[in-house]
Amino acid sequence: MRQQAGKLALSALLGLSLLLSACSSNNENEPKNGASSTGTTPPVESSNPEDLYLGKYETPIDVSTVRILSPSVKFKDGETIDKNVWYQEYENKLGIKLTNEWTVTGDEPGGQGEQKMNVSIASGSLPDIVPVNASQLRQLADAGKLADLTEIYEKYASPITKGVLTSSGAAALDSATFDGKLLAIPAPTSKTDQAPMIWIRADWMNKLGLQAPKTMDDVFKIMDAFVNQDPDGNGNKDTFGMALDKDLYGFFDGLEGFFNSYNAYPRQQGKGNWVKDEDGSLAFGSIQPEVKTALGKLQELYKKGYIDPEFGVKDWNKEKELIVAGKIGLWFGTMPAPLVLQDLKNNDPNADLIPFPLVSIDGQPAKAQVPGINLKTPQYLAVTKDAKNPEALLKMINLFFEVTYGTTYTQEDANRLGTDPVDGIERWMYSIYTAEPEKNLNTHRIVKQVIGGDEDESVITIEQMGAYRSVKKAVNGEQMETIDWALNRVFGPEDSSFHIIDDYEKNSLLLPNAFDQVMTDTMVKRDSTLLKQELQTFTKIILGEPLDSFDTFVANWKKLGGDEMTKEVNELINAK
Repeated sequence: MRQQAGKLALSALLGLSLLLSACSSNNENEPKNGASSTGTTPPVESSNPEDLYLGKYETPIDVSTVRILSPSVKFKDGETIDKNVWYQEYENKLGIKLTNEWTVTGDEPGGQGEQKMNVSIASGSLPDIVPVNASQLRQLADAGKLADLTEIYEKYASPITKGVLTSSGAAALDSATFDGKLLAIPAPTSKTDQAPMIWIRADWMNKLGLQAPKTMDDVFKIMDAFVNQDPDGNGNKDTFGMALDKDLYGFFDGLEGFFNSYNAYPRQQGKGNWVKDEDGSLAFGSIQPEVKTALGKLQELYKKGYIDPEFGVKDWNKEKELIVAGKIGLWFGTMPAPLVLQDLKNNDPNADLIPFPLVSIDGQPAKAQVPGINLKTPQYLAVTKDAKNPEALLKMINLFFEVTYGTTYTQEDANRLGTDPVDGIERWMYSIYTAEPEKNLNTHRIVKQVIGGDEDESVITIEQMGAYRSVKKAVNGEQMETIDWALNRVFGPEDSSFHIIDDYEKNSLLLPNAFDQVMTDTMVKRDSTLLKQELQTFTKIILGEPLDSFDTFVANWKKLGGDEMTKEVNELINAK
């Protein structure tokens, strides 16, 4: 998220305004408002609750954090992650001077951000607000390093914030609650937005006379044509059949959709995925025999030269460069591909992408896996115990949701703090906190109804207006900017991401993670190691190692904590 990305994933939509008494202390002698006994600047207190949610500190306060950025974050006009429109808005609107103690790019599981955060935790050098994943949150909670946000959340979280964080039920907040104490604020994102699909260069298909895939054999024929029939017309055999990168899983070119086509449901975006076994118990998706079958096919595709031979050393952003350069025309991924690939359209105005639903190897309808609890990366923002103003985190989160869904910011303001409709810079990514509730599918449905004449234009909300205007341009054949093309391919009534997702949902073709609770003790201790083993084994098999290496991997997975994880998961499910 990689995010979500996705990170970028749905988040890209947020920026366009489409989508998108305080804490107790273990020391009873400390002030009950969670502040330290010296130097605290209290928030504005009045009879108007809005002052708690978005009120400005009378004397500006200093708050420290660290930032873990997606590779897709871009800057313009002298802005940096230390000096930008969001940090200025925090200071001007809330009286919060936010500073970054360090910044690193690399938000994928096991990436530079996770590693840097692990070092900070080990050294004990932590800022006021820390971005953490589930394992790091559990580690800091067990060590007693975090502020209890339970009362702060109840008092300072605005109605919009509470509505978003509970829009998919209590699971997200429950995942950040330990011994009855809320120790972090989760960053939820939509489950349906993470459904995989097949993205294909439609202009290449048309040039080579190829039809929409209905089976996996059709997909392989398209790959073969993209490799051997010179789709870019340069006279050289220099194109590949399918994009793939070293992380194997992820929102952009992850293998989840490929595996799903083989009735296999492994990890999703690097996080564990659980499926129901024949006896009704839960089993880990990545160790099922269907995964082995799919790996055998991937090995065959690699031997044929359909896959970039350097995929094992490239992250998704590097692999994306090959697509932008016109060297790859097919991959499995999630809904935001056109938003990520605007440079492809800028470089080649004739280039076009169309999503297709997953197809199966056995002729049966393919089911697309989606998460249980779905959180962005980093998954949580926590406040360290000695922070003077823990409620400042809630105020900044309130501001993000007010800009996105509230009534006090205009469309011009939303563009300034979101995605610029002219240059496409996604400034919403500068916010310390982002989240995407499940509103994108609804935007597609509303836009489709209005475009089709079934609803009046007056039903379009301000957050849906950007998507609607772009789709309307495309439908009417008007002059479009690249962002209009991208949004039409995401939200349009046909040949769009959400057209595919809408069909998935209507036809019961979404398969959620069967385990949607917090990480178990063994997951916290062992899952990162098991993930590394999985990635190494699967990569080696794709590169040509004997397929039976999968069986060795499964045996080792069970011995190194997998069996214990499975036991814990089933005990939790049975206790519900």
